Amino acid sequence: MSSPDCQDALLRRIADALDRLAPPAPAKPDFDAAEAFIWRADRGALAPVKRVNRVDLSLLQGIDRVRDLLVENTQRFARGLPANNALLWGARGMGKSSLVKSAHAAINREKTIAGRLKLVEIHREDIEGLPQLMGLMRDAPYRFIVFCDDLSFDAGDTSYKSLKAVLEGGVEGRPSNVLFYATSNRRHLLQRDMMENERSTAINPGEAVEEKVSLSDRFGLWLGFHHCSQDDYLAMVHGYAKHFGLKAFDAFEAEALEWATTRGARSGRTAWQFIQDLAGRLGKPLDATG
Repeated sequence: MSSPDCQDALLRRIADALDRLAPPAPAKPDFDAAEAFIWRADRGALAPVKRVNRVDLSLLQGIDRVRDLLVENTQRFARGLPANNALLWGARGMGKSSLVKSAHAAINREKTIAGRLKLVEIHREDIEGLPQLMGLMRDAPYRFIVFCDDLSFDAGDTSYKSLKAVLEGGVEGRPSNVLFYATSNRRHLLQRDMMENERSTAINPGEAVEEKVSLSDRFGLWLGFHHCSQDDYLAMVHGYAKHFGLKAFDAFEAEALEWATTRGARSGRTAWQFIQDLAGRLGKPLDATG
């Protein structure tokens, strides 16, 4: 039988080996490094974004009502008042993600906020890492908007349960200094055939579908984005042109409408793409970031 000294030495070697195998504790984020961050789930760390890709809030045309609602909700949260998680859903290219980033920038520049509102982007595939991310932000002296662009769930994907738990469930719940904003083309974040499949195969179809639909209920603020009218589209084009100093010409609107027709949609994205093409033809550089 081994002596006590040999047993102690063996135990120390085992403990040292386990320490080497254990992943290092995540580094405490430096939230002063930037006003926006990207969650890197593979490293369990927040990467600062030095230059956020966004447009000025005034350039977002044709979405006045939803713009005002989101700005007001974000202002209340930034000032420490109650606010709702927000789901921005609807037509592609109508400025859902642009509105989130632009609203954050505009409010963060207010004197009473003075940069204390941080924007943290999380990718759809990293949703299951939300609890770890929340832990990093919970005790920080800042307020955070966690933003997920193009959020949706496909058949067999159960990570939506992690999101449900973080938004309003669990023992700890969502930290009071964190708000969750998401954009999606789907109002209920789930494919229609996914919901129909649950209804047809479940023992209790109503309960199965209700569990999935209840995810969108965790968002207190639903903001719908719809295809814009021709007048709204032209207002977007003119707004971009004026902002970047591009002078309108006789065929300006006709070319803008033809551009939208060839792409099969009138939207803010289409308007921006037309302005990019026009500026390129005129030899004028554009800088859409702020």
